[in-house]
Amino acid sequence: MEQLLNKKYGGVAFVLLIVLINCIAAAWHFRIDLTAEKRYTISRPVKQMLRNLDGTVTITVFLSGEMPAGFKKLANSTQELLQEFKEYGRTNIKFNFAKPGDGMDEEARTAFLDSLGRLGLRPMNVKAQAKEGEGQEERYVYPGALINYKDNVTAVDLLQGQSAVNGINSLNNAEALLEYKFAHSIHKLTREKVPLIGYLAGNGQPVSYNIYSLVENAIKPNYEFRILPLDSVTIIPPIFDAIMIVKPTVPFTEAQKLRIDQYIMHGGKVIWMIDNLYAEMDSLQRSQSEFIAFDRGLRLEDMLFKYGARINLDLVQGLNADKFGMVVGDMGGKPQMEMIPWPYFPLLQNTNGHPIAKNLDYITTQFPHSVDTVKSAGVRKTVLLSTSGESRILNTPAKVMLQSIKTEEDMKAFSGRDVPVALLLEGRFSSLYANRIPAAVKDSMSAIGYPFLPADTADNKMIVIADGDIVLNAVSQNEGPLLMGQNMFSKYVYANQEFIVNCLEYLTDNSGILETRSKDYTLRLLDKSKVEEHKTLWQAINIMAPILLVIIFGISYQVIRKKKFSK
Repeated sequence: MEQLLNKKYGGVAFVLLIVLINCIAAAWHFRIDLTAEKRYTISRPVKQMLRNLDGTVTITVFLSGEMPAGFKKLANSTQELLQEFKEYGRTNIKFNFAKPGDGMDEEARTAFLDSLGRLGLRPMNVKAQAKEGEGQEERYVYPGALINYKDNVTAVDLLQGQSAVNGINSLNNAEALLEYKFAHSIHKLTREKVPLIGYLAGNGQPVSYNIYSLVENAIKPNYEFRILPLDSVTIIPPIFDAIMIVKPTVPFTEAQKLRIDQYIMHGGKVIWMIDNLYAEMDSLQRSQSEFIAFDRGLRLEDMLFKYGARINLDLVQGLNADKFGMVVGDMGGKPQMEMIPWPYFPLLQNTNGHPIAKNLDYITTQFPHSVDTVKSAGVRKTVLLSTSGESRILNTPAKVMLQSIKTEEDMKAFSGRDVPVALLLEGRFSSLYANRIPAAVKDSMSAIGYPFLPADTADNKMIVIADGDIVLNAVSQNEGPLLMGQNMFSKYVYANQEFIVNCLEYLTDNSGILETRSKDYTLRLLDKSKVEEHKTLWQAINIMAPILLVIIFGISYQVIRKKKFSK
């Protein structure tokens, strides 16, 4: 290098060499992800999607300005991720950070914030540093982004599905889901075909305002949707990518079951949400204190058993439960209400890390049953949701009581844990009607171009949930339909909607993007006791080490210089 600089045009050559190295590094650079959980590695399906973009995707992230440290960390992680997206999407990925409504007049800003609310981005009231020396002030933060692609726009709520009371863990989970949320939203805008979801009706399934949030908030923003009366068709049309069977109350006939069975054998996907026992809140209100939950007699047990699952005739209780407003006294002639966890509304969680339910807040239920796996050749079973704490099972005849826990002995009865409530079944299913269907029925099916199949010809999947209320929303007299999973009394919103959207995506989307939900972000926190114990030592090291390094460097430099020039 010294010889190069001493030549006539050495300086110019050196500058050109530096420029060339920088150009090469800008065009062909890489980084090595040394984290155990591969935090900074983009998954293969996402890379492929970004490389195949045929238009510009513009992302505006609303994490800018003064924010608490947790949100700043989330903003930094978002910027790093989008920079990685840009590496694979090249000029088709553009992003920027901004404050919502910044630079607009008051009227335009109000209209813009209202539009964000309609898209599902709602503000959070947080405390942030105002100016140096002026303490803190409350500000609204929109932890989300807008994505634009070819005149289409969608919103990304970075904290959707996360607990509002779980602090740093919720923000950590949000970081783990960044890749999935942005990739899923881009995929939704750029996909060529939108899957069609069918909602079966005709067996007492709710078609009132109790499914408003399911239809308007969960399904329609992501899929095409139709209600399908089961008795109005001779077969379930294969145009449906998946069907939902939500809380039927009227028994199924053999003809109806055959239609569902053959839809599955022809590759159709099903989400079963079944309440085997009649257990409703209106029964408790009529009886004042207790009632017996009885069998609805839906006649579905043989079908589900054939596919590999059994929904039991019982009720699951849990100590970690959603709260219910109960009258605990009277004051001045007015009843006094108190929010009390009610064991018949257990909160569910995922424990095996499956991408459908991983990193989600609790899912709330009402009078769920337990579900078992049964032997079914070629079918894999995965527990998606189970109880999240001490729990117990009430077998038939199951009594529902307003005060089911009265003594410490009652508490000791909650000795179970992780009682399964939702299952994923994958593999090749066998028909319930193989070797037992009349020849005339076979011939009629063949005549319409829909031959009877005794088994799936390729791998298929379905989801069985032993609770029909998991996707229903409450309806308030003052507010109308509430959100799915929202407690009518506390207004807290659980992650029911995110769970069911993930279920539908897993069944209908083969891109593999949902697998990115399996990513972990490990919190590597300092041991507070050790920090306190060795605080003085590390303070001394941090102060003295830089000074010692400078002194050592200075002495070494002088010694070397003296030896060099003394010769």
